Amino acid sequence: MIMKTRNVEYAIIGAGTSGLGAYATISRETDSLVMIQDGPYGTTCARVGCMPSKLLITAADYAHHLHTSDCFGVPASGQVDGRRVLERLRRERDHRFVARNLGYVDKIPAHHKLEGRARFIGPGRLMVGESVEVRAEKIILACGSRPAIGAVFEPVMSRVLTSDTIFELEDLPRSVAVIGMGVIALELGQALHRLGVKTTLYGRSGRINALTHPTMQRRALDLLAGELDIHPSGRVLSTWEDAEGAWIEYESSNGQRITRVFERVLVATGRESNLDRLGLEQAGVDVSESGAVRFDPQTMRCGDLPLFIAGDATDDLPVWHEAYDEGRIAAGNALSYPDSTPAVRRTPLMVFFTDPQIAVIGQSFRQLQGREIVIGELPFTSPRHVVWNKVQGHIQVYLDAHTGTILGAELLGHQAEHLAHLLALAITHGMTAEQVLAMPVYHPSAEELLRDVLIDAQKKRRRHEAEKESLSLSP
Repeated sequence: MIMKTRNVEYAIIGAGTSGLGAYATISRETDSLVMIQDGPYGTTCARVGCMPSKLLITAADYAHHLHTSDCFGVPASGQVDGRRVLERLRRERDHRFVARNLGYVDKIPAHHKLEGRARFIGPGRLMVGESVEVRAEKIILACGSRPAIGAVFEPVMSRVLTSDTIFELEDLPRSVAVIGMGVIALELGQALHRLGVKTTLYGRSGRINALTHPTMQRRALDLLAGELDIHPSGRVLSTWEDAEGAWIEYESSNGQRITRVFERVLVATGRESNLDRLGLEQAGVDVSESGAVRFDPQTMRCGDLPLFIAGDATDDLPVWHEAYDEGRIAAGNALSYPDSTPAVRRTPLMVFFTDPQIAVIGQSFRQLQGREIVIGELPFTSPRHVVWNKVQGHIQVYLDAHTGTILGAELLGHQAEHLAHLLALAITHGMTAEQVLAMPVYHPSAEELLRDVLIDAQKKRRRHEAEKESLSLSP
């Protein structure tokens, strides 16, 4: 076999969201780079993540409206056509979202692209496939992630689905076990249930991640369990397959054992980084016992090496806008290596597109432990939410007790995504509750809820200050 060697200044491993962000930055400065892609182009977001999942959720929302419209005096009925649901999903995904990404990739010069799986064979040296060696002065690890599947599911692998494969189904299954209670499990599990699939969710920790305040955790679990068949805490003991389907033996945290059979099993217990496929030990990278790479989140640099990491490969902030930012931060610091410029990261923002939606903005309640804060909180009962008949949920906003600055929030409610963005804007600009309350709020609108919860927080803050002053004056 003839071996080819390519010498470049920069190599980017991965052409996903973060890899393309890195490429956009570096390609403006030099032609001495290559982007290495293992598998189809199209990004996780467009192909198997954000966009296809929202297409499925939207179809499920329409089905749900049919079953809940009677309260408005508009009785309705309908039948879900699973094949048409999935056909439309793939059509929009492939012809719109993936196609848009592929159109961008097609414009990248051919000599900047290299296809195949990369692995280190030494510091600054990569073997791509079995025939091309890439020697690069600086390397960006943007290799993405893959669904994590535990060994307990090996006996039923022929019936296992992941977020990478579920959207390729020709029709909806009759029943599905959803393993996990993270964002993927909850979004897809609820969508499948609303589309008529007999769905059961099996959790491990009893928690819905992202939300950290005990009240928010409890309310979210209670609301979702009111609609969905959820076993929130326990473990899968064993699985096996027969003519009936995939059997799941599950032990709840109270010791109860539940054994059921399903047509399909959706394993949504998270994703794991593809870093373990790169042979990082050959590159001199400091890897933890769990396989994670230690890096500076302000520069994305791995130790003192000319190596940078970005996107889902880090398992740090697995959301689209953070992945793109990390790609650009890594690229900028690769360009200036050995000098580094710490980046100012965006205000954290996470949204679950469940119903009701879940959102965490800025610092969570757990992250604020030990800091003097006041909590404004209210149910989702604004006049607009009453009109929508969507009053389930709760909102908490966390203020600095001394300054009134908005530090973070946790939300559970209808269209929480919009209030979350307003709060992220306020936190980004260091605004106080008083400054936000000076802005106009139209009636009736969901934003009235944000106004009211900030008023509640302000009242508590004034009470807190009065109590402190009273204590300071007491003998």
